[in-house]
Amino acid sequence: MFQKNVILAISFLLCSFYSFGQKDSTAVEKKEVIKTSRLTPNRIYNPLSPSKAAFYSAIFPGGGQIYNKKYWKAPIVWAALGTSTYFYLDNNSEYKRYRRAFKQRKAGLQDEFTLDDGTEIISIDGLESAQKTLRGNRDLSILSTVLIYVLQIVEASVNAHLLQFDASDNLSVNPTMVNNPFRLEAPTVGFSLKYNLK
Repeated sequence: MFQKNVILAISFLLCSFYSFGQKDSTAVEKKEVIKTSRLTPNRIYNPLSPSKAAFYSAIFPGGGQIYNKKYWKAPIVWAALGTSTYFYLDNNSEYKRYRRAFKQRKAGLQDEFTLDDGTEIISIDGLESAQKTLRGNRDLSILSTVLIYVLQIVEASVNAHLLQFDASDNLSVNPTMVNNPFRLEAPTVGFSLKYNLK
């Protein structure tokens, strides 16, 4: 008996919430959707927008960010790519310098790290160690350049997807009572969730 009273009270509350929350949905919801929607009439959903942004970023780094109208991101992309490219060029030129000196010393010639009196500023082992270090730094620089290039393409594509996402406040919960035609004698309590895109 107690369970039936509790179920009846819960059912009454759910029905009363629905009856107080009911409005004329034809006029109000359309106005609210237009007011709160982030997709303005000149920014209609375009399924090709993410692929265009990725294409522009692949052709010209930072181009996808400019296409998405996120102008402040383009200089960040350029600075990151420029920095990693600078370190690649610097490490590569230093590697070649130490490599040339190493080859000259192995051939018995005077290199730039040997003084006129024959004193070696850097030993042969030092030249070899410097080559290994600079080659590793050069390879890491080119890897970071490629990684930054790919990440800016992915960022432009994801940002183009998210710009088209409707983040309006038109989310609501409307509890309703649904009679189960198979179990008329005993009321049942349940929960169902429906998600509608408008």
